[in-house]
Amino acid sequence: MTSLAALTRLVPPPASPLATDWNAVETLLQMPLPTDYKQLVDTYGPGSFCDFLHLSTPHRNREAVDLTGPMPARLRGQLLKDRDSGTSPMPHRPEDLFAVGATDNGNHLFWITTPRAEPDAWPLTVNEAEGRTWYTHDGNLTSFLLALLSGHEHPPVLPRDLLSRSAFFTPAPTADTDSRPTPHPSGSITSTAAIREWARAQGYDVPDRGRIPASLVQAWEQSH
Repeated sequence: MTSLAALTRLVPPPASPLATDWNAVETLLQMPLPTDYKQLVDTYGPGSFCDFLHLSTPHRNREAVDLTGPMPARLRGQLLKDRDSGTSPMPHRPEDLFAVGATDNGNHLFWITTPRAEPDAWPLTVNEAEGRTWYTHDGNLTSFLLALLSGHEHPPVLPRDLLSRSAFFTPAPTADTDSRPTPHPSGSITSTAAIREWARAQGYDVPDRGRIPASLVQAWEQSH
């Protein structure tokens, strides 16, 4: 059984996600994309797993997870700055990283795009939100999701309570998948520290570490 087949048994996909013109997307990005990723998006469409881990897909209104928007290059630029300043050592060359997802806690999922011409060989890595720890999965995005959502893999950079409500997929709202991208309200990467500070000022009880509830992230975004 393939990783995708096992994943769909574990986490049922929506009935009929919109089709993607992958030739046009790869031409726009000027790079090939992993076969498993294209099959994953064709099966699930835009959305999130466990209302926490959001896939990057083409032509999204939500800039943070727009595969064809400026966020992958912006993140790579930030990582280059951190590396060159010596403030944040990292196990991978920022030049080789391409963002393919994000979490409500501020983690980012990256392909390690080497060899460049062999996308099906690209492993996945995840950074710790506002930290120096990285977790690298020896496999593709789909096998990472399967290992994570089945509970067989526990990346230390992600919250332990991720599967507290079991694994499920939530399609993105229609407005979030519009083909005319607009900037994210914050105009930048969401800071978990900023969300926690804002939430406490509003009277919410927010722990120092762990998963930030999706409702709080949404409330923060609406207020900004």
